[in-house]
Amino acid sequence: MPLNIVLIEPEIPNNTGNIGRLALATGSKLHLVKPLGFEINDTRLKRAGLDYWQYLDIVYYDNIEDFFKINNKENLVFLSSHGQNTHWNIPYEDNMFLVFGKESVGLPKHILNTHSKDLYKIPIYNKNVRSLNLANAVGIVVYEGLKYLK
Repeated sequence: MPLNIVLIEPEIPNNTGNIGRLALATGSKLHLVKPLGFEINDTRLKRAGLDYWQYLDIVYYDNIEDFFKINNKENLVFLSSHGQNTHWNIPYEDNMFLVFGKESVGLPKHILNTHSKDLYKIPIYNKNVRSLNLANAVGIVVYEGLKYLK
């Protein structure tokens, strides 16, 4: 499995559906950390994920503490607009966990503080844009990683 895509408390079903489709297309595993901002049977999630959802390799976690308890020995990198390094500098490896925060506020502050050395951003070249759409950001980072892993 090349990469693990982790969504911490995703809020928008369409984004999660699109990211699910991307995970399947890239051979990645999707990790969803609750609480989710939607029901897993939401029609918008299914529409964005099309009929691929049933084929996804997906893991659910009850909360962020469970995710870290289970995956504390894994190779984790975190994506945030607060990162000092760009995603081009991620030392991509097979089975790496790419961790993304929720659409409205990103990653929790305690994660930003605790994992600052493993924090990366996608450059944005216009000061009027705070962040990219989550599904777009995941696509950029995952395909950049595949370039190094394939």
